[in-house]
Amino acid sequence: MKLLLTSDGLSNPSIVNALQELVGKPFQQASVAFIPTAANVYRGDKQWIIEDLRKLQELGFRSIDLIDISAVEKDLWLPGFESADVLLFEGGSTFHLMEWIKKSGLEALLSEMLKTKVYVGISAGTIVAGRSLDLEMTPVLYGEPTGSYTEDKGLGFFDTLVRVHVNSPSFPEMTFGSLDKIAKEQSSSFYAIDDQTAIKVVDGVVEVISEGEWKKYN
Repeated sequence: MKLLLTSDGLSNPSIVNALQELVGKPFQQASVAFIPTAANVYRGDKQWIIEDLRKLQELGFRSIDLIDISAVEKDLWLPGFESADVLLFEGGSTFHLMEWIKKSGLEALLSEMLKTKVYVGISAGTIVAGRSLDLEMTPVLYGEPTGSYTEDKGLGFFDTLVRVHVNSPSFPEMTFGSLDKIAKEQSSSFYAIDDQTAIKVVDGVVEVISEGEWKKYN
């Protein structure tokens, strides 16, 4: 299984190069399924989604298919997943995304798909790939309400929790100082990565790709 777990997407050349290595062929010969579902519950300006799509376009991917798994039935979204080389899960609400991964039936299919495809997560897309959704701390660190969602279990593709957006102005509670305190109170391991960092995983082998700051706790 090949994973690229990012805080802010393809934010620097090192992360782009890591994706190139995972895809294993020129981007011009590869296709992307872009899943924006996590952003649906957010109101207002979504230029960050356009920016993420623009980066993919500039890299020259053969095709970029937008697939909202909450908007159409499985028989409409499944062909787009099957034909893609890269499955990119955009940021937004972790809990909304996980809810629809389950509701849509995608959860049951992803493990098999990822035998031949690359999973790319951005923010919420990264968090859902892990074993835990960080249900307790997400409202504190990101100001994101859990709503009616109460299940902490993620997809389990990556064993260690990843906390994203360290030192981002958008998330004032998400600092190394805050995380140092949390790490003293919680025994479980986690990665903290900033927007210039990603975690590359190939069949369980982990490599941190960074032009910024990151830390592994516990």
